[in-house]
Amino acid sequence: MKPNIPIYITAACQISIQEPLCDKWMSEPRLGLSGYNEAIDPVFKEWMSPGEARRLGKIMKRAVVTSAECMKASGITMPDAIITATGLGCVKNTELFLTDLCTQGESLLKPTQFMQSTHNTISSLIAILNKCHGYNVTYAQGDMSADVALLDAVTQLSLGDIKTALVGAHDEMTPNYYTLLNRSGYYGHESMVSSGEVAVSFMLSSNADREALCLIDDIAVFYKPATESLRAYLTTISNVDCILAGYNGKPENDMLYDNIISLRDNPDTPVLQYKNLFGESMTASALGLYAAVRIISTGNFHNSMYRSGSVPANINSVLIINASGNDISLMKLSKVSL
Repeated sequence: MKPNIPIYITAACQISIQEPLCDKWMSEPRLGLSGYNEAIDPVFKEWMSPGEARRLGKIMKRAVVTSAECMKASGITMPDAIITATGLGCVKNTELFLTDLCTQGESLLKPTQFMQSTHNTISSLIAILNKCHGYNVTYAQGDMSADVALLDAVTQLSLGDIKTALVGAHDEMTPNYYTLLNRSGYYGHESMVSSGEVAVSFMLSSNADREALCLIDDIAVFYKPATESLRAYLTTISNVDCILAGYNGKPENDMLYDNIISLRDNPDTPVLQYKNLFGESMTASALGLYAAVRIISTGNFHNSMYRSGSVPANINSVLIINASGNDISLMKLSKVSL
């Protein structure tokens, strides 16, 4: 889908296994991480009272902070829509509630854990705190959650139904869930990147803004696309300076990306990766988008992201590819012309 009007990303903030709320990962990233990893949290008391911090789980606090910082950076305090993506939702609260249910039966259960265990709690909390009564929706569609949420935001903006959208992607991990996902094969391959946690917020706007970080030129999500159909769509995405792909070290995953890239008219386009820095999770593609936004707006990237090809000195456009099983998403970003 090529938006029929310019759609800008005006702000982007992250909390992840790299240093939070900054771009230190571009020059001094944490490297060599493996296995289970938790995000590095900021000092939450700078954004909320101690009482609020005790009441909210980490995923909720991270969502509040990244949303607040994103709105502050964009200058938009009342977005027309709040769209949230999550693969697993509030895992820790779900785990605590189910554990109490198993050990205590149906008595003495903590209502807060139950109320904060649902996936749409995150989007609802952000709306309540900011008194935003507009469009509010949560997408929980596995590894495509963030991509579908962004597609919804771009669609709403293109139709003119909204002018601004706060789009977030949030996922946390616990040791128990990591063990379960390890057993299922989601993690665990010896050459695979580490696990990760995600809290990313973006502000999208249809208003022309010279201070915008980048433009969204194209976005598409496919389910079981025929090879020729995918090839045909890729040919419509031209003038790409580099590709940012979700390689994670798992052979079947990385082969899928190689096959997709080989379908392009110019398969020799330089390729970068990002999961070696941010880890794997169900909304890791949102961190890929965050990395692409920063690469375009700053013109820099860390050497560890390099995978193949000769990357140009000036990166004016990036094609982001996310693939998982039968699902594939494509997004092209470009620099805002002055």
